[in-house]
Amino acid sequence: MKIILKKSDYEQIVAYAKSQLPYEACGLIAGREVDGNRVVEKVYFLTNVDASNEHFTMDPKEQLATIKDVRSLKLELFGNWHSHPESPSRPSDEDKRLSYDSNASYLILSLMDLDNPVLNSFHVENRQDVTREILEII
Repeated sequence: MKIILKKSDYEQIVAYAKSQLPYEACGLIAGREVDGNRVVEKVYFLTNVDASNEHFTMDPKEQLATIKDVRSLKLELFGNWHSHPESPSRPSDEDKRLSYDSNASYLILSLMDLDNPVLNSFHVENRQDVTREILEII
């Protein structure tokens, strides 16, 4: 399965994540499955209530509002995205431990090099087996 993300959405994720430094930024992604690929149609930007550079917790009220919006638009919630201000674009041990949904895509943006942010998408099975998904930015 491939994740397809518009360049404008990618740029908004990077801009929002940079605006939240030194903390991790987070959000949700939704869209439609087309020919076996996940086409992201909407990116949501949520508040990291932990205000931490090492972990995030999405604001529950914002999550609920997002779920309602996703349903009203008849989209499918694909998963979440978050930034790593100081570490590579791969799931940390905590990310794996908290990956309860084996159907979700987990997008991780590394801001270690602010001039060259790196975004990857992952699938996590059994909270430990990590597979990198193909991410196409168009």
